[in-house]
Amino acid sequence: MKRRALWALLAVLALIVAACGGDGGGDATTTTAAPADETTTTAGAEETTTTEVMEAELGSAERPVQVLFVPSVDAQVIVSGGEIMDQALTEATGLEFEVSVPTSYAATIEEMCAAPADTMGFIPGFGYVLASNLCGVDVAFKAVRFGFGVYWSQILVPRDSEIESIEDLDGLTWAVPDLGSTSGYLVPLVQLTEAGVEAAEIVETGGHPNAALAVYRGDADFATTFFSPPLVLEGDPWVFGDPPEVPDDLIDQCAPTDDEDPDLFCGDNFRVLDARASAITDAPDIIQQLRILEISPEIPNDTLSFGPEFPENIRTQIENALAAFAAECEDDENCAWNDSIGNQDFYGWTGIEPAADAEYDALRAVVDVAGIELDDL
Repeated sequence: MKRRALWALLAVLALIVAACGGDGGGDATTTTAAPADETTTTAGAEETTTTEVMEAELGSAERPVQVLFVPSVDAQVIVSGGEIMDQALTEATGLEFEVSVPTSYAATIEEMCAAPADTMGFIPGFGYVLASNLCGVDVAFKAVRFGFGVYWSQILVPRDSEIESIEDLDGLTWAVPDLGSTSGYLVPLVQLTEAGVEAAEIVETGGHPNAALAVYRGDADFATTFFSPPLVLEGDPWVFGDPPEVPDDLIDQCAPTDDEDPDLFCGDNFRVLDARASAITDAPDIIQQLRILEISPEIPNDTLSFGPEFPENIRTQIENALAAFAAECEDDENCAWNDSIGNQDFYGWTGIEPAADAEYDALRAVVDVAGIELDDL
Protein backbone atom coordinates (compact mmCIF):
# COMPACT_ATOMS: atom_id res chain seq x y z
CA MET A 1 0.00 0.00 0.00
CA LYS A 2 2.77 2.37 0.89
CA ARG A 3 4.53 1.62 -2.38
CA ARG A 4 1.28 2.13 -4.28
CA ALA A 5 0.70 5.41 -2.44
CA LEU A 6 4.21 6.53 -3.32
CA TRP A 7 3.72 5.66 -6.94
CA ALA A 8 0.40 7.44 -6.92
CA LEU A 9 2.01 10.50 -5.35
CA LEU A 10 4.78 10.48 -7.94
CA ALA A 11 2.23 10.14 -10.72
CA VAL A 12 0.29 13.12 -9.38
CA LEU A 13 3.46 15.18 -9.11
CA ALA A 14 4.38 14.22 -12.66
CA LEU A 15 0.99 15.28 -13.86
CA ILE A 16 1.30 18.57 -11.99
CA VAL A 17 4.74 19.23 -13.45
CA ALA A 18 3.53 18.28 -16.90
CA ALA A 19 0.47 20.43 -16.43
CA CYS A 20 2.58 23.37 -15.26
CA GLY A 21 4.95 22.88 -18.15
CA GLY A 22 2.02 22.55 -20.52
CA ASP A 23 0.32 25.65 -19.10
CA GLY A 24 3.58 27.56 -19.31
CA GLY A 25 4.13 26.37 -22.85
CA GLY A 26 0.48 27.04 -23.60
CA ASP A 27 0.75 30.52 -22.14
CA ALA A 28 3.88 31.19 -24.09
CA THR A 29 2.36 29.82 -27.24
CA THR A 30 -0.89 31.68 -26.67
CA THR A 31 0.91 34.87 -25.75
CA THR A 32 3.14 34.58 -28.74
CA ALA A 33 0.34 33.55 -31.00
CA ALA A 34 -2.11 36.15 -29.76
CA PRO A 35 0.15 39.11 -30.34
CA ALA A 36 1.26 37.52 -33.57
CA ASP A 37 -2.33 37.06 -34.62
CA GLU A 38 -3.25 40.48 -33.30
CA THR A 39 -0.22 42.11 -34.79
CA THR A 40 -0.71 40.33 -38.05
CA THR A 41 -4.36 41.23 -38.13
CA THR A 42 -3.82 44.82 -37.04
CA ALA A 43 -0.78 45.31 -39.19
CA GLY A 44 -2.52 43.58 -42.03
CA ALA A 45 -5.58 45.78 -41.63
CA GLU A 46 -3.47 48.90 -41.38
CA GLU A 47 -1.29 47.79 -44.25
CA THR A 48 -4.31 46.99 -46.39
CA THR A 49 -5.94 50.34 -45.62
CA THR A 50 -2.72 52.27 -46.22
CA THR A 51 -2.00 50.37 -49.38
CA GLU A 52 -5.46 51.09 -50.74
CA VAL A 53 -5.08 54.83 -50.15
CA MET A 54 -1.54 55.00 -51.50
CA GLU A 55 -2.20 52.79 -54.50
CA ALA A 56 -5.44 54.46 -55.60
CA GLU A 57 -4.61 56.34 -58.75
CA LEU A 58 -5.39 60.02 -59.01
CA GLY A 59 -8.45 60.40 -61.19
CA SER A 60 -9.97 57.10 -60.08
CA ALA A 61 -13.37 56.81 -58.40
CA GLU A 62 -11.58 56.20 -55.09
CA ARG A 63 -9.40 59.29 -55.56
CA PRO A 64 -11.00 61.82 -57.91
CA VAL A 65 -9.23 65.00 -58.94
CA GLN A 66 -10.40 67.78 -56.64
CA VAL A 67 -11.66 70.81 -58.62
CA LEU A 68 -11.96 73.89 -56.42
CA PHE A 69 -13.78 77.13 -57.29
CA VAL A 70 -13.58 80.32 -55.24
CA PRO A 71 -17.03 81.46 -54.01
CA SER A 72 -17.14 84.73 -55.95
CA VAL A 73 -20.66 84.09 -57.28
CA ASP A 74 -23.63 82.00 -56.16
CA ALA A 75 -22.34 78.59 -55.07
CA GLN A 76 -25.17 76.71 -56.77
CA VAL A 77 -24.33 78.37 -60.09
CA ILE A 78 -20.72 77.28 -59.65
CA VAL A 79 -21.65 73.72 -58.72
CA SER A 80 -24.06 73.25 -61.62
CA GLY A 81 -21.67 74.84 -64.11
CA GLY A 82 -18.76 72.95 -62.60
CA GLU A 83 -20.56 69.67 -63.12
CA ILE A 84 -20.90 70.46 -66.83
CA MET A 85 -17.14 70.98 -66.96
CA ASP A 86 -16.65 67.82 -64.89
CA GLN A 87 -18.59 65.78 -67.45
CA ALA A 88 -16.71 67.26 -70.41
CA LEU A 89 -13.31 66.61 -68.83
CA THR A 90 -14.26 63.08 -67.81
CA GLU A 91 -15.38 62.27 -71.35
CA ALA A 92 -12.12 63.65 -72.74
CA THR A 93 -9.70 62.12 -70.24
CA GLY A 94 -11.44 59.17 -68.59
CA LEU A 95 -10.56 60.70 -65.22
CA GLU A 96 -12.96 61.23 -62.34
CA PHE A 97 -13.40 64.72 -60.87
CA GLU A 98 -15.08 66.13 -57.78
CA VAL A 99 -16.25 69.76 -57.82
CA SER A 100 -16.43 71.79 -54.61
CA VAL A 101 -16.78 75.41 -53.53
CA PRO A 102 -14.85 76.13 -50.30
CA THR A 103 -16.28 78.72 -47.95
CA SER A 104 -13.81 81.47 -48.86
CA TYR A 105 -10.89 82.44 -51.07
CA ALA A 106 -8.53 81.62 -48.20
CA ALA A 107 -10.15 78.22 -47.65
CA THR A 108 -9.65 77.40 -51.34
CA ILE A 109 -5.95 78.14 -51.09
CA GLU A 110 -5.62 76.20 -47.84
CA GLU A 111 -7.24 73.14 -49.44
CA MET A 112 -4.85 73.28 -52.38
CA CYS A 113 -1.86 73.44 -50.07
CA ALA A 114 -3.26 70.64 -47.87
CA ALA A 115 -3.73 68.30 -50.86
CA PRO A 116 -0.86 69.32 -53.16
CA ALA A 117 -1.06 66.24 -55.41
CA ASP A 118 -4.84 66.10 -55.84
CA THR A 119 -6.11 69.64 -56.45
CA MET A 120 -6.71 72.09 -59.25
CA GLY A 121 -8.26 75.47 -58.52
CA PHE A 122 -9.88 78.37 -60.34
CA ILE A 123 -8.48 81.24 -58.29
CA PRO A 124 -7.97 84.98 -58.95
CA GLY A 125 -4.59 86.59 -59.46
CA PHE A 126 -4.10 87.76 -55.89
CA GLY A 127 -5.17 84.38 -54.57
CA TYR A 128 -2.73 82.69 -56.92
CA VAL A 129 0.17 84.86 -55.73
CA LEU A 130 -0.58 84.06 -52.10
CA ALA A 131 -0.99 80.34 -52.87
CA SER A 132 2.23 80.31 -54.86
CA ASN A 133 4.10 82.05 -52.06
CA LEU A 134 2.56 79.78 -49.43
CA CYS A 135 3.16 76.33 -50.92
CA GLY A 136 4.19 76.55 -54.57
CA VAL A 137 0.79 76.33 -56.31
CA ASP A 138 1.52 76.64 -60.05
CA VAL A 139 -0.50 78.49 -62.73
CA ALA A 140 -1.47 76.80 -66.00
CA PHE A 141 -4.06 79.06 -67.65
CA LYS A 142 -5.52 82.50 -67.21
CA ALA A 143 -8.98 83.67 -68.18
CA VAL A 144 -9.69 85.52 -71.40
CA ARG A 145 -12.57 87.96 -71.38
CA PHE A 146 -13.60 89.49 -74.71
CA GLY A 147 -10.19 88.88 -76.22
CA PHE A 148 -8.07 90.07 -73.30
CA GLY A 149 -6.16 87.94 -70.81
CA VAL A 150 -5.52 91.01 -68.66
CA TYR A 151 -7.26 94.10 -67.36
CA TRP A 152 -6.14 97.45 -66.00
CA SER A 153 -6.70 100.15 -63.41
CA GLN A 154 -7.32 103.78 -64.41
CA ILE A 155 -6.91 107.15 -62.72
CA LEU A 156 -9.77 109.58 -63.38
CA VAL A 157 -9.49 113.35 -62.96
CA PRO A 158 -11.70 116.31 -63.92
CA ARG A 159 -11.33 117.01 -67.64
CA ASP A 160 -10.76 120.73 -67.01
CA SER A 161 -8.22 120.23 -64.19
CA GLU A 162 -4.54 121.14 -64.45
CA ILE A 163 -3.49 117.65 -63.36
CA GLU A 164 -1.08 116.37 -66.01
CA SER A 165 0.93 113.64 -64.26
CA ILE A 166 0.59 111.16 -61.44
CA GLU A 167 2.95 113.30 -59.35
CA ASP A 168 0.38 116.12 -59.45
CA LEU A 169 -1.94 113.96 -57.29
CA ASP A 170 0.19 114.40 -54.17
CA GLY A 171 -1.78 115.88 -51.30
CA LEU A 172 -5.17 115.51 -53.04
CA THR A 173 -8.31 113.60 -52.04
CA TRP A 174 -8.50 110.09 -53.47
CA ALA A 175 -11.81 108.25 -54.12
CA VAL A 176 -11.65 104.44 -54.23
CA PRO A 177 -14.33 101.74 -54.58
CA ASP A 178 -13.08 99.97 -51.44
CA LEU A 179 -9.75 99.07 -49.88
CA GLY A 180 -10.00 95.47 -51.03
CA SER A 181 -10.37 96.26 -54.73
CA THR A 182 -7.48 95.12 -56.94
CA SER A 183 -7.92 97.70 -59.71
CA GLY A 184 -9.66 100.29 -57.54
CA TYR A 185 -7.09 100.49 -54.74
CA LEU A 186 -4.34 97.89 -54.46
CA VAL A 187 -2.71 98.26 -57.88
CA PRO A 188 -3.03 102.09 -57.89
CA LEU A 189 -1.52 102.12 -54.40
CA VAL A 190 1.68 100.70 -55.84
CA GLN A 191 1.65 103.26 -58.67
CA LEU A 192 1.19 106.15 -56.25
CA THR A 193 3.75 104.82 -53.78
CA GLU A 194 6.37 104.38 -56.50
CA ALA A 195 5.71 107.96 -57.65
CA GLY A 196 6.08 109.29 -54.11
CA VAL A 197 2.44 110.37 -54.00
CA GLU A 198 0.58 110.46 -50.69
CA ALA A 199 -3.11 111.35 -50.72
CA ALA A 200 -4.41 113.82 -48.17
CA GLU A 201 -7.50 111.66 -47.69
CA ILE A 202 -8.85 108.38 -49.00
CA VAL A 203 -12.62 108.14 -49.47
CA GLU A 204 -14.21 104.69 -49.80
CA THR A 205 -17.27 105.06 -52.03
CA GLY A 206 -18.62 101.51 -52.19
CA GLY A 207 -18.18 100.81 -55.90
CA HIS A 208 -16.34 101.70 -59.10
CA PRO A 209 -19.07 103.95 -60.55
CA ASN A 210 -19.42 105.62 -57.16
CA ALA A 211 -15.72 106.45 -57.13
CA ALA A 212 -16.04 108.06 -60.55
CA LEU A 213 -19.12 109.97 -59.41
CA ALA A 214 -17.24 111.30 -56.36
CA VAL A 215 -14.90 113.17 -58.74
CA TYR A 216 -17.78 114.12 -61.03
CA ARG A 217 -19.57 115.74 -58.08
CA GLY A 218 -16.46 117.39 -56.65
CA ASP A 219 -16.25 115.22 -53.54
CA ALA A 220 -12.76 114.01 -54.50
CA ASP A 221 -9.90 115.25 -56.66
CA PHE A 222 -9.20 111.95 -58.39
CA ALA A 223 -10.49 108.39 -58.45
CA THR A 224 -9.14 104.96 -59.32
CA THR A 225 -11.37 102.36 -60.96
CA PHE A 226 -11.17 99.46 -63.41
CA PHE A 227 -10.32 100.12 -67.04
CA SER A 228 -11.70 97.96 -69.82
CA PRO A 229 -10.60 98.81 -73.37
CA PRO A 230 -13.10 100.59 -75.60
CA LEU A 231 -14.89 98.55 -78.22
CA VAL A 232 -14.20 99.75 -81.75
CA LEU A 233 -16.96 98.34 -83.93
CA GLU A 234 -15.24 99.00 -87.27
CA GLY A 235 -11.54 99.32 -87.91
CA ASP A 236 -8.55 98.25 -85.86
CA PRO A 237 -9.34 97.09 -82.30
CA TRP A 238 -7.80 98.78 -79.30
CA VAL A 239 -4.44 97.36 -78.23
CA PHE A 240 -2.30 98.09 -75.19
CA GLY A 241 -0.27 101.18 -75.98
CA ASP A 242 -3.12 102.96 -77.73
CA PRO A 243 -4.51 106.02 -75.90
CA PRO A 244 -7.02 104.80 -73.31
CA GLU A 245 -9.13 107.94 -73.61
CA VAL A 246 -11.89 108.76 -76.05
CA PRO A 247 -10.52 110.50 -79.17
CA ASP A 248 -10.84 114.28 -78.92
CA ASP A 249 -13.12 114.57 -81.93
CA LEU A 250 -15.62 112.14 -80.39
CA ILE A 251 -15.86 113.51 -76.83
CA ASP A 252 -18.82 115.79 -77.55
CA GLN A 253 -20.67 112.87 -79.16
CA CYS A 254 -20.45 110.61 -76.09
CA ALA A 255 -23.87 109.83 -74.64
CA PRO A 256 -25.90 106.91 -73.33
CA THR A 257 -28.17 104.98 -75.65
CA ASP A 258 -31.89 105.20 -75.10
CA ASP A 259 -32.23 101.59 -73.91
CA GLU A 260 -33.54 100.70 -70.46
CA ASP A 261 -30.06 99.31 -69.83
CA PRO A 262 -28.07 101.99 -71.69
CA ASP A 263 -24.62 101.67 -73.21
CA LEU A 264 -22.17 104.53 -73.59
CA PHE A 265 -21.32 105.32 -77.21
CA CYS A 266 -19.20 108.09 -78.70
CA GLY A 267 -20.46 108.30 -82.25
CA ASP A 268 -21.59 105.12 -83.92
CA ASN A 269 -18.32 103.22 -83.80
CA PHE A 270 -16.75 103.79 -80.37
CA ARG A 271 -18.19 102.23 -77.23
CA VAL A 272 -16.79 103.09 -73.78
CA LEU A 273 -16.51 100.09 -71.42
CA ASP A 274 -14.52 101.46 -68.47
CA ALA A 275 -16.07 102.35 -65.09
CA ARG A 276 -17.47 105.63 -66.37
CA ALA A 277 -19.94 103.67 -68.49
CA SER A 278 -21.44 102.25 -65.29
CA ALA A 279 -22.24 105.76 -64.02
CA ILE A 280 -24.09 107.18 -67.03
CA THR A 281 -27.55 106.84 -65.48
CA ASP A 282 -26.53 109.38 -62.81
CA ALA A 283 -24.12 111.31 -65.02
CA PRO A 284 -24.95 111.16 -68.75
CA ASP A 285 -22.18 113.67 -69.50
CA ILE A 286 -19.50 111.92 -67.47
CA ILE A 287 -17.14 111.61 -70.46
CA GLN A 288 -17.33 115.36 -71.00
CA GLN A 289 -16.49 115.87 -67.32
CA LEU A 290 -13.88 113.19 -66.50
CA ARG A 291 -10.78 112.03 -68.36
CA ILE A 292 -8.32 109.21 -67.89
CA LEU A 293 -4.98 110.46 -66.59
CA GLU A 294 -3.19 107.13 -66.76
CA ILE A 295 -3.79 103.39 -66.76
CA SER A 296 -1.83 100.82 -64.81
CA PRO A 297 0.42 98.05 -66.07
CA GLU A 298 -1.48 94.97 -67.15
CA ILE A 299 -3.16 92.95 -64.40
CA PRO A 300 -3.41 89.25 -65.33
CA ASN A 301 -6.84 87.68 -65.19
CA ASP A 302 -8.00 84.84 -62.95
CA THR A 303 -6.13 81.55 -63.11
CA LEU A 304 -6.50 77.82 -63.37
CA SER A 305 -3.73 76.54 -61.14
CA PHE A 306 -2.56 73.15 -59.90
CA GLY A 307 -1.31 71.91 -56.55
CA PRO A 308 2.50 71.90 -56.32
CA GLU A 309 2.78 68.09 -56.43
CA PHE A 310 0.12 67.42 -59.05
CA PRO A 311 1.32 64.65 -61.42
CA GLU A 312 2.64 66.14 -64.64
CA ASN A 313 1.17 63.50 -66.95
CA ILE A 314 -2.35 63.91 -65.56
CA ARG A 315 -1.99 67.69 -65.57
CA THR A 316 -1.15 67.58 -69.28
CA GLN A 317 -4.24 65.49 -70.00
CA ILE A 318 -6.45 67.98 -68.16
CA GLU A 319 -4.84 71.02 -69.80
CA ASN A 320 -5.37 69.57 -73.27
CA ALA A 321 -8.97 68.63 -72.49
CA LEU A 322 -9.74 72.04 -71.02
CA ALA A 323 -8.26 73.85 -74.02
CA ALA A 324 -10.39 71.70 -76.35
CA PHE A 325 -13.47 72.32 -74.20
CA ALA A 326 -13.00 76.10 -74.49
CA ALA A 327 -12.22 75.91 -78.23
CA GLU A 328 -15.62 74.40 -78.99
CA CYS A 329 -17.11 77.88 -78.59
CA GLU A 330 -15.10 79.23 -81.51
CA ASP A 331 -17.59 77.64 -83.87
CA ASP A 332 -20.68 77.30 -81.71
CA GLU A 333 -22.04 79.92 -79.30
CA ASN A 334 -24.30 77.24 -77.79
CA CYS A 335 -21.27 75.28 -76.61
CA ALA A 336 -21.18 73.64 -73.18
CA TRP A 337 -18.40 76.03 -72.11
CA ASN A 338 -20.92 78.90 -72.16
CA ASP A 339 -23.16 76.92 -69.82
CA SER A 340 -20.23 76.40 -67.50
CA ILE A 341 -17.41 78.78 -66.59
CA GLY A 342 -18.12 80.92 -69.68
CA ASN A 343 -21.59 81.80 -68.42
CA GLN A 344 -21.80 85.46 -67.37
CA ASP A 345 -23.55 84.37 -64.16
CA PHE A 346 -20.57 82.10 -63.46
CA TYR A 347 -17.04 83.50 -64.05
CA GLY A 348 -17.65 84.86 -67.55
CA TRP A 349 -14.50 83.40 -69.09
CA THR A 350 -14.88 83.75 -72.86
CA GLY A 351 -11.75 81.63 -73.29
CA ILE A 352 -8.41 80.65 -71.77
CA GLU A 353 -4.76 81.04 -72.66
CA PRO A 354 -1.54 79.66 -71.15
CA ALA A 355 -0.07 81.67 -68.29
CA ALA A 356 3.34 81.82 -66.65
CA ASP A 357 4.19 82.53 -63.04
CA ALA A 358 6.27 85.58 -63.98
CA GLU A 359 3.13 87.31 -65.29
CA TYR A 360 1.99 87.67 -61.68
CA ASP A 361 5.13 89.44 -60.43
CA ALA A 362 3.36 92.81 -60.55
CA LEU A 363 0.72 91.43 -58.19
CA ARG A 364 3.50 90.13 -55.94
CA ALA A 365 4.73 93.70 -55.68
CA VAL A 366 1.22 94.78 -54.68
CA VAL A 367 1.09 92.03 -52.05
CA ASP A 368 4.39 93.25 -50.62
CA VAL A 369 3.54 96.96 -50.68
CA ALA A 370 0.02 96.53 -49.31
CA GLY A 371 1.05 93.85 -46.81
CA ILE A 372 -1.71 91.49 -47.93
CA GLU A 373 -1.91 88.13 -46.17
CA LEU A 374 -4.08 85.06 -46.60
CA ASP A 375 -6.50 86.15 -43.88
CA ASP A 376 -7.17 89.36 -45.81
CA LEU A 377 -8.95 87.32 -48.48
